[in-house]
Parts: sequence; C-alpha cells; structure tokens
Amino acid sequence: MLGVTYPPEFLANPKNHRNRACLVLEGPTGNLLVDCPPELRLMCTGANITTFEAVLITHTHADHVMGMDDLRSICMITGEPVRVYTLPAYQDDIRRIFPYAFKQMPPGVVVPRFDLQDAPDVLEIGGLTVKTFLVDHGPSVVLGLRVNDFAYITDVSNIPSAARGMLDDLDVLIIDAVRREPHPNHFHLSKAIEVSQEINARQTYFTHLSGDYDHDSVNRELPNRIQLAFDGLRIPL
Repeated sequence: MLGVTYPPEFLANPKNHRNRACLVLEGPTGNLLVDCPPELRLMCTGANITTFEAVLITHTHADHVMGMDDLRSICMITGEPVRVYTLPAYQDDIRRIFPYAFKQMPPGVVVPRFDLQDAPDVLEIGGLTVKTFLVDHGPSVVLGLRVNDFAYITDVSNIPSAARGMLDDLDVLIIDAVRREPHPNHFHLSKAIEVSQEINARQTYFTHLSGDYDHDSVNRELPNRIQLAFDGLRIPL
C-alpha cells in the first residue's frame, strides 16, 4: 500500500506482494477474464495470458475496472470490441468512466471498444459453463460465479439464500477476506473463516487481501483446508 513501510522480512516473501484481485478462467477453446484491476496489463503479460474471448465485470469499484483501458490492445489485434458481461447498472458506470470508448474518434486514434452485454445466469464461453449469482457487497451487489466444482466470490459482506445454493459440494472456493478487523462491506478474517466452514469446500482460498496478512504466518494459523491465495495461483477446473 502506498505510504506504508513494511518490515524487511515481510517484503522478502514474494507472496506478500499483491496486485488487486482478478481471475482468468482458461477453457479448452478460450479464456474468460473476470475483472480488470489497475495492474491488469502487468498481471496478464507476466502470466503469458494474451487473449480473452470475453470479460466478466463483477462490479464497477475502481479496483475492478480501472484496468479496462488496457483492453485497447486486444481491440487493436482483433479489430473487434471486447465483449463485456456485467449487470445493467454497471454497464452505465462503464460508459461514464470510459466515455471515449463509445465515441467516434479521428483516424489513427485507437481507443478500447466494449460490447456491453447483460450477464446471463448461465454463460457458455471458452468451452466452459459459467453460472453466475448475486451476493451483497455492503449496499452494492456483486456477481459471483461457479464453474464445475469451483466458485469465486470477491467483495462480499453477505451471501443471500438464493446464492447459497450455488455453493454446495465444491472442490474449491475462493472468497473475500479483506482484513483482520471487521469491515462493513467485506468479510474480514474471522467472518470469512466462519462462512467458509459452513460452505465446507474441500479447499478454500481467501482473496482480496490487504497488507494485514503475512502469507506464511497466517497460513499456519488457518483451519484445515483454508489458505491465503497468492498472485499467480493456478487451480485445475
């Protein structure tokens, strides 16, 4: 975090160097990018991920959309707008944040282009079946997703009963645990542990992590089958 001084031993562990949260679902015929954090270009080039069939935006807070401008190079390569699935209200936010992406530009001026579409309950993409559902993020709503026996929930303060049924019999759950102290709009550590144990996935990873967490020492504290996620984590679907 900007302006924070960390102990040398904290900085010595590369798993304590965290970009903002996002996910790429790699299917047999294409990739789905989930969210576009400010570090998107660096994260994807570092992971050798160069193409996306589409993008899913879970919600339009800055840490999840401010990397969307980096999609302009994808538009340059394909000559097409990038398909972006999200909720209607968040489509309005994207038009407000990136007005130039929807305007006519002079010849030679390249801007990102977004083909905004409503996120369906079931999205068939990249050879994957992606099921979406809604969770609460304080006063906002956020799209969660499930693929096979894998589920991903970023930015959550409450899981409504309608969404809870999407989380049965999971091999892997990734879920928000922003900090140690309670937060009005996120699960904090003890709440994330409580909810994760109720869901009882065979493996759970906590994401959206602040500098509260020293990766190795916190992992030693966590209950069985729960660990901290880290940049570059790869999980078989």
